[in-house]
Amino acid sequence: MSAHAPHPDMLAKTETLIEALPYLQRYAGMTFVVKYGGHAMGDAERARDFAEDIVLLKAVGINPVVVHGGGPQIGNLLKRLGIESRFVDGLRVTDAATAEVAEMVLAGSINKEIVAHIAQAGGRAVGISGKDAGLVTAIKVERTTKDPGSAIEQAVDLGFVGEPASVDRSIIDTLTSAGIVPVIAPVAVGKDGHTYNINADTMAGAIAGALNAARLFLLTDVAGVLDKQGALMTDLTPSGIAGLIADGTITGGMIPKLETCVAAVDAGVDAAVILDGRVPHALLLEIFTRKGAGTLVRAAL
Repeated sequence: MSAHAPHPDMLAKTETLIEALPYLQRYAGMTFVVKYGGHAMGDAERARDFAEDIVLLKAVGINPVVVHGGGPQIGNLLKRLGIESRFVDGLRVTDAATAEVAEMVLAGSINKEIVAHIAQAGGRAVGISGKDAGLVTAIKVERTTKDPGSAIEQAVDLGFVGEPASVDRSIIDTLTSAGIVPVIAPVAVGKDGHTYNINADTMAGAIAGALNAARLFLLTDVAGVLDKQGALMTDLTPSGIAGLIADGTITGGMIPKLETCVAAVDAGVDAAVILDGRVPHALLLEIFTRKGAGTLVRAAL
């Protein structure tokens, strides 16, 4: 090697930038909605990685919108306060005391922590919830469960658990156009005046649809959708997902995540991606490399 030749590490970085170029050009000016949650959110190093990814996206002309969860953190505070949690079919029953704690955690500590991480990474972010400027109007979730003895469907009251009825995107547009990243807590008010806790995946999907986002990313604690041999499935369509649920390949908590992806795609989002948030810089790997890093859901061609 010539004494003046570039170091191999520098050449490798150059190759990485060249590989990213077509994706930078393709996505410039587009909106990405990122649901940030899972245990990666509680890891300081992963949290810094995530914030750096968001700041980089904004710096290259993409408009990221962050929607975050906080289930484990809510559970921890409830335990510390001596408030017992009750679950029905995996869904937390949210009474008045639980709803108050959930809002404190989601719209308070977690929301501002993410904003602070983005600031430390050199970006500008503002933390809001679905309550702010009428961003999201909620409706109470109605669920049924089967009685184990008779198999008869029974209505279940989950308390102050809601889902988005409508989204007013104006506050997001205002922040985005000012160069600010919106960081959104999944809490909203219903027409009845009550505050509702909303599943973060569902909130992110509804917001992505309202924004006509190019991508919805759901950061989780798993690699993505796996086939029966444990291999990652990188490309799925709504009809393919229905078949995989029917044959038992897709089960459990992955089903509602994929239902959110399909609903977002049906609402006009170009594609939705399930990503492992525990992988360092998973967002950048998915967006700016040929191979990608997760399971992408798009409408059938």
